[in-house]
Amino acid sequence: MATKQRPTRKAAKAAPRSKGKKPSTSSKGDTRVTAKRLEDYLRVHAQHMLDDPNITSVGVGYKAVPGKNRVLAIQFTVADDVVPQALGAPQIPQSIKVGGVDVPTEVTKRSFRPAYLRRDAKVKDVRRARADTLQPGMSVGGVFSGGGSIGCFVRDRQTGRLVILSNWHVLHGPAGSLGNDVVQPGKKDDDRVAHNRIGELLRSHLGAAGDCAIASVGGRGISNVPVELVSVTIDAIGRPELGDRVVKSGRTTGVTYGLVTRVGVNTRIPYGGGITEVIGGFEVGPDPQHPAPENEISRPGDSGSAWLAVDQKGNPTGVMLGLHFAGDQDGTVSEIALACYAESVMNKLEIEPLDTVQPQKLGDDDSLRAGFDRGFLPFAVDVAGFTPTRKTDLAKLDGREEVPYCHFSVWLSKKRKYPLCVAWNIDGAAFVKLPRKSFRTERRGTLENHQLTDAIYKFNPFDKGHIARRADVCWGSKDEAELGNFDSFYFTNIAPQHESFNQSGNTDFDTEGGVWGRLENTIFDSEAPHDLKVSLLGGPVFGPDDPTFEQGGESCRIPKSFWKVVCFVDDADNKEKVFGFYLTQAELIEDLVGPEGIDLSEWVWARITLTDLEAETGVRFAQAMHQREVTFVAPQGLATGLRLKPIHSRVNYFRS
Repeated sequence: MATKQRPTRKAAKAAPRSKGKKPSTSSKGDTRVTAKRLEDYLRVHAQHMLDDPNITSVGVGYKAVPGKNRVLAIQFTVADDVVPQALGAPQIPQSIKVGGVDVPTEVTKRSFRPAYLRRDAKVKDVRRARADTLQPGMSVGGVFSGGGSIGCFVRDRQTGRLVILSNWHVLHGPAGSLGNDVVQPGKKDDDRVAHNRIGELLRSHLGAAGDCAIASVGGRGISNVPVELVSVTIDAIGRPELGDRVVKSGRTTGVTYGLVTRVGVNTRIPYGGGITEVIGGFEVGPDPQHPAPENEISRPGDSGSAWLAVDQKGNPTGVMLGLHFAGDQDGTVSEIALACYAESVMNKLEIEPLDTVQPQKLGDDDSLRAGFDRGFLPFAVDVAGFTPTRKTDLAKLDGREEVPYCHFSVWLSKKRKYPLCVAWNIDGAAFVKLPRKSFRTERRGTLENHQLTDAIYKFNPFDKGHIARRADVCWGSKDEAELGNFDSFYFTNIAPQHESFNQSGNTDFDTEGGVWGRLENTIFDSEAPHDLKVSLLGGPVFGPDDPTFEQGGESCRIPKSFWKVVCFVDDADNKEKVFGFYLTQAELIEDLVGPEGIDLSEWVWARITLTDLEAETGVRFAQAMHQREVTFVAPQGLATGLRLKPIHSRVNYFRS
């Protein structure tokens, strides 16, 4: 979704200016040389200047000159003292001619490093802990990076979705790639990656425009109020000027203040893995009016923090000027921080600030769509993978085959246009009774192209069969239950099922219903449902001889069979148990043209081993599930699993 980019807000009023004489613009007082002109000059020449391995950065700042006001200068930082000329190393000249004017230079001993996290946290606080509501200044990281800070939440101009903004080296890193998981907190603060996943890496950049990346976010609440800056909401961007006062909220040093001391800074940064890049931005030094503890305005783990403008009264504002990406080495005389320009970062990544968060309709907000919880039970319940044929057929959202919803996840077949696999969780202690919703098409990403429509279900015995039953996912908080109910009606969770196979029946009139619906009821209406937590996986079996059905200008292949795996801890014996089931509607389809804490004993005729189920579906199950599978022996003469005959003629045998 294309959105109109709001004009950049100037930050010139963000900090008070010095009274008295206007600073001269060069050592000769020639007003033709301005900070902007020197920035333009360095944009062309900085890379050549940084070819000298001893020079770590070059930028524009003020130089104190005895007997004069401060003057604009081209400032260099070097890793070591200037090497004697006799050794053959190039020397930095006293001045550089820019537009016919001699501009003085200044040299400071200083070296830089990315401010990502290199060591374990000694003390865990709110910034480093797993949070239900994410805020700027909290720990975050990619699964292949050290970690850093959440900068802020912005809008992706390509999709209109809310995303997280931080650094390349925080979310991506030398070993990472697009589509990798992003976790909060970062791995250095909590290594439970699966438990802490919040999204995936969408886009990143490392170069002149900045050290920056964005990631999707879901499953948690979101606030654009930085930690400890309660009166601020990040909602605009501006461009810093020399002398501006700024403030940031970071994972390690918390809230610290600073002054913009250099602009147009180009810094060569080694990122490891053989990657060294020159990053453009500006420099921040300590603010004497707000000294930081130990004079440290940034430390490892602060990377990704948003530097915000401070107004003339000294109050933080919601105007973001830069994205913190590096600081000087510990133990150096001076204390500085480096930031990319917010405007450059947002243009490069095609994002924009959230000026206001508009009211959202149900289904618009992804923050509660954490998907299937693999850690819901004491043992791992997971889709371990797919056969190559099945994997290449899966549709993707944001680069991932797993499509997350509230309390469930879907793996969607592009060819069949309905799910190959759905995984969901039931919390029996938190059920909420809600009315049914209308079926709808999922329009995120390119998923709309891989779904059946209403046309295939009209004027025939086919039902829109839920794989994850809607009542199963109506639990949790009011918002969760409503979103779970809403999400269950997307066509991505639906497959064509014969009405005599799908419907659960009506106990008031003693109608039996179909076996799929009855199996759902057996799980849902178990002896003590409110004491149970259950994880389930299910879907259709893609058989090679599934018939093709055409109607309303649309065609699809109707699955003859469906499968379901039920995982729970049995209250009766406190054992962890896994059951696999295989049900067929083959005879019903043919008729068209011319079928424990949870008591599953009556379903022995529908049982199948997980190994056989993997062979049939192409879905691979976690080893922990295999280890807890409950073995079974079929009654003599009873066909089971893959040998199952038409089922509706056999049901009463088990109900007598």
